[in-house]
Amino acid sequence: MEFMTAKEAAKQWNISQRRVAILCCENRIDGAEMLGKMWIIPKTATKPDDARSLRFQPLDNIAAKPFVKWAGGKAQILQEIRRLYPLGLGKTITKYAEPFVGGGAVLFDILSKYQLDEVYISDINQELITTYMQIQNNVAELISKLSLMEQKYLLLSDVERKVYYYDKRERFNALKTVANADAEVASLFIFLNRTCFNGLYRVNGKGGFNVPMGSYKNPTICDKNNLTSVSESLRNVRIVCGDYKNSFEFIDRNTFAYFDPPYRPLTSTASFTSYSQDGFDDEKQIELACFIKELSSKGAYVVASNSDPKNINESDNFFDNLYTSLSIARISASRAINSIGEGRGRVSELLISNYSGVRV
Repeated sequence: MEFMTAKEAAKQWNISQRRVAILCCENRIDGAEMLGKMWIIPKTATKPDDARSLRFQPLDNIAAKPFVKWAGGKAQILQEIRRLYPLGLGKTITKYAEPFVGGGAVLFDILSKYQLDEVYISDINQELITTYMQIQNNVAELISKLSLMEQKYLLLSDVERKVYYYDKRERFNALKTVANADAEVASLFIFLNRTCFNGLYRVNGKGGFNVPMGSYKNPTICDKNNLTSVSESLRNVRIVCGDYKNSFEFIDRNTFAYFDPPYRPLTSTASFTSYSQDGFDDEKQIELACFIKELSSKGAYVVASNSDPKNINESDNFFDNLYTSLSIARISASRAINSIGEGRGRVSELLISNYSGVRV
């Protein structure tokens, strides 16, 4: 019988050498043997079905959708983003990463449609990530807390609602430095998102959430069915609070990565939707572009979205110059047309990809 090394098997099966070794250790490859300190595998062996893929079977029967309203959310341009999903997604492309997950419109769309081995999401917003983790691991308690808040809030008069909202906002900010309060933080995060102005998440220089109350008559604060669906879809997703650069080791040539960073402001007053006290200026946009190019050199499939400065200044080629070696598509989106959201209009946005070809 002829044998091949784990490295040769990895190349033949289009998986990592480490994964081949794990499969050997799990006795999932017939005839595999240890020779000294290395595995040898019969050349006639076939790649075993990856049991990990059972974690991310398409969930068409679980209609998970974003559990928060999110400024700049991608639900309305999802169809355009879908056209850029790489053709091998769910087949040869078995991993997905979304390092600026936000509301997760693209994440939940992909989880509902594709069979994947591994999924990684992250964000620098600690409270947002805490909420994702609580939905993943503690959804029953979260639903209970939200249900109680919803029942109480909807019975209040407008004046009483205002007092209740600002009390909860103050409590939310106080809990940011309190240990073992994740369930309450997550419930307050969702409550504030559902009742604040335009569903924004904005912080002051000290990191305190400072969005005023909205004017919703009958807001849905506890969407039990969706929270349950989201919990199921997140069951084995790797959730990380941290900088997008932390995803570098996860993302490889078998990965589709979507980057939706804070958009470059079109005007000096358009940064109202910033959710980090550190901001995301042009220097950070340039750093992200360099990071995406590094991922491209690893063979990863990358799509990024951003604002189109040509909406305001036709001669502003910031992103055209920054991503000159990548493909840039301009699409139409409905967005707030000023910093206080008094109206909406059609604007151009950018979808940047490091590969060609779209789905029809």
